[in-house]
Amino acid sequence: MATQVQTANRHRRIIVWSLMLLIALMLFLPLIPYALAYVSPEAGGVPNPGTELWRAVRSGDKGTSQVQGVDTGVLINEYGEAWRHFRMEQLIPFGAMLMGSVLVLIVLFYLVSGPLRIPGGATGKKIQRFSVFERTTHWFTVSLFWLLALTGLILLYGRFVLIPVLGPEGFGLTASACKEAHNLFGPLFLVAILMMLLTFVKDNIYARGDITWLLKGGGMFGGGHVSAGRFNAGEKIWFWIAVLGGLVLSASGLVLDLAVFGQGREVMAISHVLHGIAALVVITVSFGHIYMGTAGVEGTISSMTNGYVDEAWAKSHHDRWYAEMQAAAGDDEAEQAGGGAAAGVASPVAND
Repeated sequence: MATQVQTANRHRRIIVWSLMLLIALMLFLPLIPYALAYVSPEAGGVPNPGTELWRAVRSGDKGTSQVQGVDTGVLINEYGEAWRHFRMEQLIPFGAMLMGSVLVLIVLFYLVSGPLRIPGGATGKKIQRFSVFERTTHWFTVSLFWLLALTGLILLYGRFVLIPVLGPEGFGLTASACKEAHNLFGPLFLVAILMMLLTFVKDNIYARGDITWLLKGGGMFGGGHVSAGRFNAGEKIWFWIAVLGGLVLSASGLVLDLAVFGQGREVMAISHVLHGIAALVVITVSFGHIYMGTAGVEGTISSMTNGYVDEAWAKSHHDRWYAEMQAAAGDDEAEQAGGGAAAGVASPVAND
């Protein structure tokens, strides 16, 4: 009887140990090739599939996928990584240096030279420079431009500036709101740019005297008065930078915003590059336009607030345009036989 019990126990132990050995083999046997490869990778070890995959990607093999569609046949696309490196290593630092340098130069120029005054002072007589429609078009474009510029700059530089102030959670919420606003209002900017082009293009074509204006820096170099029409050469350059840059921003923004037209990742990466460069260039040049239209030149800001400028300002900065307006006013007076109000010229008012 005892012998039978001992035999049963022995059989039980054999079964238990056999099961444990089988489980151990099932768990550790698949790991043996990796252990061999780790100990001696040159001695016929099994290569790491992840390492081999990335080695193939770096050598130009992007891999394949059975999913069909735009770019879905490519397993890994390296353009995103190239764009990330460009954004972090070139666009962000050089863009900051460009904008910062221009702002510093503008401040230094103002401190040294001060505002450009109206020669002889204002006369108190006003002449209409911009109509209500022209001013509405201008401020509509300005409002959209700075909404998109500020939200874009937050997305580009916010992690460096706002995270220390708002914290990661606060910046995440701010960045999300900026992204939605940027994408929502971005398409409207194309409408604004086209309105600007159609409204002001007739007065921003090259005309006689523009080269002379540039060579004399608008009167800062060479001395003396520089003749100009409704817009001088500097204003024309800004107009075309704003329009052409705005069209690049709008086209590239639509490619990024509406990724439903079959554009691949290569096209979107190029659009990212163009969008970022164009935005920083237009924003930087706008600093000079804003300075000249406000603190830089006395009497200019009123042209876009109430539409009128002083006659002395018009004679000093846009003499040919002023002469054209006076001639048109004289023609109207002759036609009205009684001298109604001259087109484009208001009655004298008290000087502000």
